[in-house]
Amino acid sequence: MKIREIPVVPVGPGSQPEEADGAQLEYIAMPKGMSTYSRPDTPEPEEVRDLIGAREAMEWLRNALKNYDPEGEPRMANVSRLDDANRELVNQILGDGEVSAKFNGVVRARMQESVLAGVWRTLYLDDEDSITHDLIEVGDVPYLVRMPASTEPDPLAKLARVRAADDVMNAMPIITEVREHAADFPLTKRPHSINLTLLPLSKEDIAFLEEVLGHGPIDVLSRGYGDCRVASTAIPNVWWVRYYNSMGTLILNTLEVIDVPGVACAALEDIGDSSDRLDEILEPYWADME
Repeated sequence: MKIREIPVVPVGPGSQPEEADGAQLEYIAMPKGMSTYSRPDTPEPEEVRDLIGAREAMEWLRNALKNYDPEGEPRMANVSRLDDANRELVNQILGDGEVSAKFNGVVRARMQESVLAGVWRTLYLDDEDSITHDLIEVGDVPYLVRMPASTEPDPLAKLARVRAADDVMNAMPIITEVREHAADFPLTKRPHSINLTLLPLSKEDIAFLEEVLGHGPIDVLSRGYGDCRVASTAIPNVWWVRYYNSMGTLILNTLEVIDVPGVACAALEDIGDSSDRLDEILEPYWADME
């Protein structure tokens, strides 16, 4: 048999006759993609020589990164008064990283990590979502993320008084565990995690936990190959931490008792690396910066 005589058989969706009952073959959805680092897009050196405001902001940032002390005071620079050209250059240099956050409490703000780990842009908003203050921050997380989650004098007291409905079967022991560890954390600083994915919890149990713990002012999204969503509760130092795969399916659901979950924080080593990376980014434009 010659190669031209081999019959060609079509394959793939639509190539086969339909089933008698009308059923169609369904394929498992493939992963969509992931967020990756891309170098900031900056203009040519001659275009930035007169942008003094952006240069001063970057000089401050270089010094803040080189002298960063995790135990020190928060490092912030207010760049609200930069004109459009200077602000655009700052935006291009910093770019957008994988972690973003929102704060809706006594103030309203949006926070975005830059492509430099530990360098954050915090935009304070008014009731109409107009920007009132534009800050650059250096730290493992923005200052607002560590603000107290509750204004109640004793938010843990209500956990001792809650009663579950008849269809809530396994949530009450979790409430007790959370209350005990949250009460101890300010003294011991010992973090605690409860993996809800491994527990026999019904939809009613999860809904009860969400209702009793309440929702705090902070929501954090960490993007990568899939998403991690971190949300503060109304109980101080108690957080929901949920991991999703690239198709948006919840794969890990936890409650953490900690000041800030580690997944939302920039590592100290990465902040040190950011100092070197910033020097590399700025060198072609302001080689004389010291």
